Amino acid sequence: MKSHGSRDKLQATASSSQRRVLLLVFVSCFALATFLTFIYNTYHFASASASASASASVSASGSAASAGAGSVLPLPVFDALVHYASTSNATHRMTDTDIRAISAVLRDRGPGNLLVFGLGAESPLWLALNHGGRTVFLDENEFYVKYLEPRHPGLEAYDVSYTTKVRDFHDLVDAARASRAAECRPVQNLLFSECRLAINDLPNELYDVAWDIILIDGPSGWNPTSPGRMPSIFTTAVLARTGATAAKGPTDVLVHDFQFEVEQVLSKEFLCDENRVAGSGTPSLAHFVIRGGGPRDAFCSGQDSTAATSRTPQDKTGK
Repeated sequence: MKSHGSRDKLQATASSSQRRVLLLVFVSCFALATFLTFIYNTYHFASASASASASASVSASGSAASAGAGSVLPLPVFDALVHYASTSNATHRMTDTDIRAISAVLRDRGPGNLLVFGLGAESPLWLALNHGGRTVFLDENEFYVKYLEPRHPGLEAYDVSYTTKVRDFHDLVDAARASRAAECRPVQNLLFSECRLAINDLPNELYDVAWDIILIDGPSGWNPTSPGRMPSIFTTAVLARTGATAAKGPTDVLVHDFQFEVEQVLSKEFLCDENRVAGSGTPSLAHFVIRGGGPRDAFCSGQDSTAATSRTPQDKTGK
């Protein structure tokens, strides 16, 4: 009896061991299958995500390209904006002829990079007419900049701290002439300029923009203590001859309020009569086309660094 019982125990033990082995094999196979499934799904999920991202990028690029291609303002819309702006009753606005003359240049050259010195009643018009390009405004009045920006979405404006005075403009021009081969030279990096007429405190990236058109309609020159447009005209003359602006080709420069002495003297000195577009503009608007490069010590042909400015007084009232 004892022998028979021992045999039964051995058989039970062997059967239990087989079940453990089978269970272990099953668990191992299940774990391996789960692991392989995880690897497979991870790989295909990553591939699908990458494909989707690539498709989205291509789609976005295509959309952006389509948007860019159709971003030019339609001519009837352009003309309608000019018409209503030139016939408006807004106070302190430009004359009809000035608005149309500036708009004609924007139509010919735009959309592009437009730099405007001064904020005024026409600022939303210039922004709209240059639709598809970049328009930047510079103004002496920090509060006016902050007032207009939220009221005109897309308007990019910066305030400028001018240190010049209209009453000093003759002395400033004489000093610039005397240092035309040094601090006030025609081709230079304005960021590091020590010329008293240079504007060197703008956001740095603005000096690297290739400006197609520059409109000078500021700062103010109402009275002897106003900053006057000496710095904006000089800075424009240097920008047009230097860096990215010079590299991209000629720059159209428009000087408003050209009937006044400061604008005439400074334009003659730095923008040059030989660069003025004949038959363009109006009595109160001058149009220049400035090309890059040129002599290192002269803005205009035949300039003499020892020449003195004319000191004929002229009334600035009404500007």
